[in-house]
Amino acid sequence: MYRGLLHALIFVLLTLLSQLGGVAWLFALCFRHRAVVFVAAYTALSVAALWMAPILGREPLPCLGDDALHMQSKLYCVLNRQYVVPELRDVLIDHAAHMESVFPGTTTLVLDANFPFLTGFPLLPHLSHNDGRKVDLALYYEGNSGYLPNFTASPIGYFAFESGPTDCPDNMMTLRWNLTWLQGGWPDVKPETSRMKAALQSLGEDGRVGKILIEPHLKEQFGV
Repeated sequence: MYRGLLHALIFVLLTLLSQLGGVAWLFALCFRHRAVVFVAAYTALSVAALWMAPILGREPLPCLGDDALHMQSKLYCVLNRQYVVPELRDVLIDHAAHMESVFPGTTTLVLDANFPFLTGFPLLPHLSHNDGRKVDLALYYEGNSGYLPNFTASPIGYFAFESGPTDCPDNMMTLRWNLTWLQGGWPDVKPETSRMKAALQSLGEDGRVGKILIEPHLKEQFGV
């Protein structure tokens, strides 16, 4: 009984984390060398998703290479979290090309997007990434020597915050964490104002974009 509950828990966790991981785990349970079979099955499913998702209305964003637009970390691609609807993919590619033309050498980095299949399937811990029409973009950063291409303040792009006044409630149950204790461990960098202002103006003027979410104090800081 306990073993069955354990496998059920693993199935749920892998499904919530990567959508396809649970299926791969169920398949691996039929074999003695489960870890090896799981890795092989999960890899096969993830590769197959690259071909099948576009048929069902989702497109993968670039994971590798020197494109002006790509995922911030290969981890998001390993977990199948790099998919969006074709319309959003076009917006992002056009936006990245615009930024690179205005500021040569600029790279636009994508954090979490969506899973390859099923509208309504939750992409935790996000509240709204369930239809292929939402995406998180990394800030553009600068250091002492200027703009930092392909850079985020934290290894995965999240949890390194630009502190400022906020109306968010101080309640852990909201999943809106300040993580003040963690902020001193990140590199001493800051958002690159020129690129951030240009990016927000470009997205704001794009009629295909319905909403931009950003902290009000950053909106004021970038003058948009």
